[in-house]
Amino acid sequence: MTSSSAASLVLSVGDVQVFRVEELILPTSARWLLPDVTRPEVEPTKAWLQPHFMNEAGYLLQSIHTYVVKTPNQVILVDTGVGNAKQRGGGIPAFNMLDTPFLDRLASIGVTPSEVDLVLCTHLHGDHVGWNTNLVDDVWTPTFPEARYVFCEKEFTYWNTGGETARGARQLMVDSVQPVVEADQVDLVPADYVVSPEIELEASHGHTPGHVNIRIESKGRSAVLIGDVMHNPLQCAFPHLKSSLGGNEEPSREARLAMLRRYADTDALVLGAHFNAPCAGHVYRDGEAFRFEAVA
Repeated sequence: MTSSSAASLVLSVGDVQVFRVEELILPTSARWLLPDVTRPEVEPTKAWLQPHFMNEAGYLLQSIHTYVVKTPNQVILVDTGVGNAKQRGGGIPAFNMLDTPFLDRLASIGVTPSEVDLVLCTHLHGDHVGWNTNLVDDVWTPTFPEARYVFCEKEFTYWNTGGETARGARQLMVDSVQPVVEADQVDLVPADYVVSPEIELEASHGHTPGHVNIRIESKGRSAVLIGDVMHNPLQCAFPHLKSSLGGNEEPSREARLAMLRRYADTDALVLGAHFNAPCAGHVYRDGEAFRFEAVA
């Protein structure tokens, strides 16, 4: 089941429901994401990228959103977007000082902040931790007061010990990570942590040193939320090419190829953190590369 509304059910995986709550959508060029790709090389991919992941003008549609995962016993958020009123003066100006109705969209699928049990972050980049906190009387405060925030320990250690020294990296720790640490709401876990009978983490280190996927298994059905292992399904066709958003190039490539090889030609649904609606689809081998077919 799919929808393109700002907050909607994406699919059901056995007893687990996965919703997408949109923050914003950014059109970007293929060459911006993959600097070494050529227009003739991209042309054949339009057959399976359009209309969901590429518009008629040939621009990739990059979505910033949260996944809400409802199990029989828990409400889980996977990644929390950019957030409102966050100073993000880095390479993507659209992220700076956002003001979106994200919490209203969350409410439209029946979830209030106090009803969230867990927040899982695939990694700690600014567009994945922003709604961890919001401003209350000019103080950054946990948005989800009853939730446990679950971070891969390797990822947290990297950022918390100065793995990234840029001003923007320090800022996101101050406004979106440290407040939940200080509120004693954080659990640091290994990369293979079992969250619940239906949910577990899966190491996909590369884009960042402690990046993880979120695997869902229920009643014989499966899905995997891959965070930033890929930023757009276009990368299925060019898995070896470096990405402008890939982090350390070689580990990022290895993580991307490992994910594609693991899930290609299986029944598992793959959902990207920045895949535009309908977000979910299957990976298939296509010669030496892969292709992505959206669930319709």
